[in-house]
Amino acid sequence: MLFGIVVFAGLLLYGDVRSVGKDLREFRWELMPVILLVTLGNYLLRFVKWEYYLRQIGVAGLRRGDSFLIYFSGLGMTVTPGKIGEWLKSYLLKEVHGTPVTKSAPILIAERLTDSLGLLIIALAGVFVFGAEYWPIVFGILTVAVAVIGIMRHRPLARALVARLHHVPVARNYVPHFEELYESTYVLMEPRGIVLMTGLSVASWFFEVLAFYFTLIGLGVSGGGDTLFKAAFILPIATVLGAVIPTPGGLGVAETGITSLSQKLLEMSKGAATAGTLIVRLATLWFGVGLGLVMFAVLTHRLARQGKLLEAAPEPALAAGPDAAG
Repeated sequence: MLFGIVVFAGLLLYGDVRSVGKDLREFRWELMPVILLVTLGNYLLRFVKWEYYLRQIGVAGLRRGDSFLIYFSGLGMTVTPGKIGEWLKSYLLKEVHGTPVTKSAPILIAERLTDSLGLLIIALAGVFVFGAEYWPIVFGILTVAVAVIGIMRHRPLARALVARLHHVPVARNYVPHFEELYESTYVLMEPRGIVLMTGLSVASWFFEVLAFYFTLIGLGVSGGGDTLFKAAFILPIATVLGAVIPTPGGLGVAETGITSLSQKLLEMSKGAATAGTLIVRLATLWFGVGLGLVMFAVLTHRLARQGKLLEAAPEPALAAGPDAAG
């Protein structure tokens, strides 16, 4: 979060504080509730994906309200390198429901994979038109995605890789955990699920594209299909770049991408492009972080009150996953 403050300060210096301040004052702030609302739509659709993955790995008996608090608590950890802090969800799921961390941890991998594919699909038309220099990133992410899915769905190869851990001094003690981790990953990498959840990711991330579009409208950029098309290239590509370069929450990388591409493709001034970046990142990143921290506080308070009950409660049974027989 301190790094975020530094990044925002750097943006203000780049765009010129007075110029940025002028654009922020002239921004149509009545659009902010709409921007936050469509951003919330993104979070809610991604919660649907979380629920789908829980069912895939056989989590049964978890109350929807608890699942909601667990998922949204993870948003508070978005500002970690590669969003790795979102594994907090697996820890909280274990505390609330008893699901082993090794069973639910692969959900984060599946979420990142389908999110990246969804962002690339949204940006693909724009890559053809404006972004020839981004093709290596597109091919790189697609190659990694195909490789991960291929390895995880090829049981003999994956099990052979896990078996080799017996020869690694420290890792050999954790081989049973890696085996359980793999079994959940195998289920989540099922092709039909990848296709469905990538489609859901396209829908959810398009809500953030709309948030950026309304931000541009608020700054005086002409609306219409051309602006929406460019917004659907700028935001996803900047977000993907922020994911590829593992800074906390993409900080610095995503902001640079949004600001520079807004100037280049939308012909915005430095001040206006910087103001747009500040607003959209406030709405799509820091709004989620704040919401996540509130949900985390609510959930941890509830856990503290029910601590003795949790310790005394028997570990719930997990329903067999769809591929348990294999």
